[in-house]
Amino acid sequence: MGDKAHTQPGAAGRAQAADHPTSVRNVVLVGHSGSGKTTLVEALALTAGAVNRAGRVEDGGTVSDYDDIEHRQQRSVQLSLVPLEWDGIKINLLDTPGYADFVGELRAGLRAADAALFVVSASDGVDGSTRMVWDECAAVGMPRAIVVTHLEAARANFDEMTRVCAETFGGDDPDAVLPLYLPLHGPEGADGHAPVTGLIGLLTQKLFDYSSGEREEHEPEPDRLPLIEEARNRLIEGIIAESEDETLMDRYLGGESCDVKTLIEDLEKAVARGAFFPVLAAAPAAEDARQGLGTVELLELITGGFPTPLEHGTPPVTTIDGTPRELNPCDPDAPLVAEVVKTSSDPYVGRISLIRLFSGTLRADQTVHVSGHGLVDRGHEDHDVDERIGALSTPFGKQQRPVSHVIAGDLACVAKLGRAETGDTLSAKDDPLLMEPWEMPDPLLPLAIQAHSKPDEDKLSQGLARLVAEDPTMRLEHNQDTHQVVLWCLGEAHADVALERLRNRYGVQVDVVAHRVPLRETFGDKASGRGRHVKQSGGHGQFAICEIDVEPLPGGSGIEFVDKVVGGAVPRQFIPSVEKGVRAQAAKGVAAGHPLIDVRVTLRDGKAHSVDSSDAAFQTAGALALREAAADVRINLLEPVAEVSVLVGDDYVGPVMSDLSGRRGRVLGTEQSAGGRTLIRAEVPEIEIGRYSVDLRALSHGTARFSRRYVRHEPMPSQVAERVREEALSA
Repeated sequence: MGDKAHTQPGAAGRAQAADHPTSVRNVVLVGHSGSGKTTLVEALALTAGAVNRAGRVEDGGTVSDYDDIEHRQQRSVQLSLVPLEWDGIKINLLDTPGYADFVGELRAGLRAADAALFVVSASDGVDGSTRMVWDECAAVGMPRAIVVTHLEAARANFDEMTRVCAETFGGDDPDAVLPLYLPLHGPEGADGHAPVTGLIGLLTQKLFDYSSGEREEHEPEPDRLPLIEEARNRLIEGIIAESEDETLMDRYLGGESCDVKTLIEDLEKAVARGAFFPVLAAAPAAEDARQGLGTVELLELITGGFPTPLEHGTPPVTTIDGTPRELNPCDPDAPLVAEVVKTSSDPYVGRISLIRLFSGTLRADQTVHVSGHGLVDRGHEDHDVDERIGALSTPFGKQQRPVSHVIAGDLACVAKLGRAETGDTLSAKDDPLLMEPWEMPDPLLPLAIQAHSKPDEDKLSQGLARLVAEDPTMRLEHNQDTHQVVLWCLGEAHADVALERLRNRYGVQVDVVAHRVPLRETFGDKASGRGRHVKQSGGHGQFAICEIDVEPLPGGSGIEFVDKVVGGAVPRQFIPSVEKGVRAQAAKGVAAGHPLIDVRVTLRDGKAHSVDSSDAAFQTAGALALREAAADVRINLLEPVAEVSVLVGDDYVGPVMSDLSGRRGRVLGTEQSAGGRTLIRAEVPEIEIGRYSVDLRALSHGTARFSRRYVRHEPMPSQVAERVREEALSA
């Protein structure tokens, strides 16, 4: 790293289809919003020659916008692929959103990548959500490197940020997180700030000057070398500690000098297996410059230090019936297994699927088998169908460059897969397979919507179906109790994007309404009621009388119907009719329109007519009896209660527990978790946690996550119940 010959920027930098898995590197960029991920991707594209100047790409002799305002806004909230070529290696850069609401796009990028590049702003530092993603990568052993950006900021300090990264990401081994280069500062300006104009390679002891707009290599002045000696020695010791050559450390401690070439080879091996995490610096190119600071060094690291797809294990694969299937890792000649990592819609092309091939070779116009992923609870349908794919292409900005085939280890876009959704598996039609899906975050923020007008109502169902097909982190619910259409989202920004896409992409205007939780009613005490339905208006009349007793039951009992009629007061054939009427009225509610539960209804007496009694008459009488019984007794409102599990850093345990108590929550217990975190379990009324995902994020600075599950309905406090009744009456 630092003394190689490189492909000159130009047309060679525009990546085409790879010819072998060893010539592919799949890298996902991770970092909080504003850390500089997208700017870094553009700088790498410029250095690699994929664009001829920042933000523009030349194609067929015409210059088209690569990064207009609309496209940049889209990229800020969704996963985007930018393929480059450097030294004969195709690099697939997966740029992920930095907003927590779009963690689903981040997870998709992690699934498709073989290594991760963590982008950290020198002026903003490391946020909690970035640390959580680092831990996720560590759990699966994904190779990682760190890039420090925004070195031009007045308060930027590379040395301090390197120390913070070592403390944050190094864990028990901070010497595994060390810089490969130190920034070289130019003369101080009028504001007292000395800009970074180059880098000094700690291993090669070479100076790389970017002040001219292109990278120039020099021998450093002798007086600079003592300044880097401490950092260089520490780096060498860190590399040797992770070296597979166990004798190297003994030789080094014995005073033997280490060959730079050997150190670089050991460094690359340690990075590739996820044992060493180098820190680099990068900055975008100045106006009319061809190379941004640190971009060549970063491309060297990606091509030399990051693993090939052959070194990345394939996720578990089964046949459609669930039988495990062993595949050779990333073999272009093996059975086809690909995964849809992102789905989007283009107004001209239609549905476009971004896929990662894990096995086999995919060709344009090939017929494949599409296996559904089973997210039925989120509004996705199960499916196992054969589909003929359209064109294959590699994307760059808004352009799609056609390719004839894609091999295992590579990424590409497939057009016109009408049934495939994010997370689906593509396989050979005569050998259908299913890949184990990656973990999807659970959407916990409800967004209740309704069509704005009749034309919108006609288009709403299709628009929602397309919306959830693109985004598996969104759940569509048609609530049978509240009769609301609810989109469950990851946060407010996620919800805003969903509404914008419905409006602009699918032409559906919707109104947001207050989300209602499914309440229940029950009797507060015993009561009796008499239902009398007697009518005579010519021909056969209607005659049915029934008398019932109602008593409350323990929670979870439902509706229990008991027949205690004696002497045939209600003929046997009409007793089921009374029960049917009672249950129908219970489903409608007896006080505030919420379903009645947890009561025993006893039919004890009644009257019938030999001619005018009927099934319908006794159904009506049963309903009337239940309503009369409810009129003379206190009716309690029952609210759903959820068990909430919150995983939060130890620093925020107190505020989170206080907040849960303020939501009428009952803390069930706490337990220590790995990484300085605590798991808090509590029972909280669902009416109090509608916006908990948003509030918890603010309370914990984005470091906490939670899950919830319904446990039961229980009586609502009288003052809260009264407020709910008043709101229902005013609605």
